[in-house]
Amino acid sequence: MENPEHQLKTLVRDSYTRVAQQGFDQNSASCCGSGPSLSTVDTAVMAESYAQLEGYVPEADLGLGCGLPTQFAQIRPGDTVIDLGSGAGNDAFVARHETGPTGKVIGVDFTPAMIEKARRNAEVRGFNNVEFRFGDIEAMPVSDTVADVIVSNCVLNLVPDKPAVFRDMFRVLKPGGHFSISDIVLVGELPEEIKQAAELYAGCVSGAIDQEAYLGGLREAGFQNLSLQKAKPISLPDEILKSYLSEPQLADFRASGAGVVSITVYGEKAGTKKINAHSNEAKAACCGPDSSCC
Repeated sequence: MENPEHQLKTLVRDSYTRVAQQGFDQNSASCCGSGPSLSTVDTAVMAESYAQLEGYVPEADLGLGCGLPTQFAQIRPGDTVIDLGSGAGNDAFVARHETGPTGKVIGVDFTPAMIEKARRNAEVRGFNNVEFRFGDIEAMPVSDTVADVIVSNCVLNLVPDKPAVFRDMFRVLKPGGHFSISDIVLVGELPEEIKQAAELYAGCVSGAIDQEAYLGGLREAGFQNLSLQKAKPISLPDEILKSYLSEPQLADFRASGAGVVSITVYGEKAGTKKINAHSNEAKAACCGPDSSCC
């Protein structure tokens, strides 16, 4: 019998292979791009517009996110950034703009169709300091202490073993590095019928965990100075919930106060971050008032 975690990963991979073959309009009309089964979710329920962010590549935006983590990520010129679940490259390309030509962005995704699409998006634009690696974010194909910053957008909720992802994030970050991640979490308890709904799992909802458990998992992995940079309640329409709940169950759920929230959370790995030789900080440290050494 197939391992339940493996089954869920297969479900997510299959769902996002289909998503990679669709456009923004089809994907953003569903919950995290999960497909036509959830097409009654309004386009604004999850996704947020990247149009105002510099470095935005519309062709890489499949409408899959639930926040704008790169907007909050405090990426500096010369940084090395890892994007977890990089999809077609949307957040990676915005991060690339922030790192500048002296920085580097590594996208990690376990859906081959997404890797192919992201690489094509990068190649046709000559983005030589962005690379996309096929792999599992629970065990990234990345060496220890490589990244200055980690970003991710509506991905960790899809992973069955979230503590493994948190531990691997800690492993690949440099001392003094930090992350900014947008994700779906719960406040209160979802009904069991929703938790077990495969379609809603691929759509980010039933794979989400309690917000306090999420933050607790990050602390257990070793992260400190955690803060919520943004929180946005997500209202799931009754027409979707009625597919899984009876009228009395739906009424009980609404009365319980439980809900789904999109958060952007920030955290740091202890240590002193080394100043990148190409960064503005390095220039300020060496140049002096006359800038003669720059």
